[in-house]
Amino acid sequence: MRRDDRDDPFGDIFDEIERMMQGMTGGMDDAGFSTETHIDVYEEDDLVRLVADLPGIDKDELSLQCDGKTLTISAASDRREYDERVRLPVGVDEHSAEATFNNGVLNVTFERADDTAAIDVE
Repeated sequence: MRRDDRDDPFGDIFDEIERMMQGMTGGMDDAGFSTETHIDVYEEDDLVRLVADLPGIDKDELSLQCDGKTLTISAASDRREYDERVRLPVGVDEHSAEATFNNGVLNVTFERADDTAAIDVE
């Protein structure tokens, strides 16, 4: 059984608008740095792994939040600023998250959420 995605019906539209806006500005900020964040998401057996390139950011400037469907990456330094929402390909257990940050590369791993739940009949 699939998860109910009706709680965010415009998520895909907003992602596409943001992608188009980046294309119109050439993907560069006022200082000439690329504003596009390279993010890859992989499904591996019972895990979901995300790898993001965040150059110019220190570990203590990084904030991550996940609601089980979307990972929000926020970071700001005096040189760069990131605010990315990544829709995950499947539901994940956000409490299982493990993250590492090394040389500007963020790795986050989640366990998949169970698709089904047992219902007790009384």
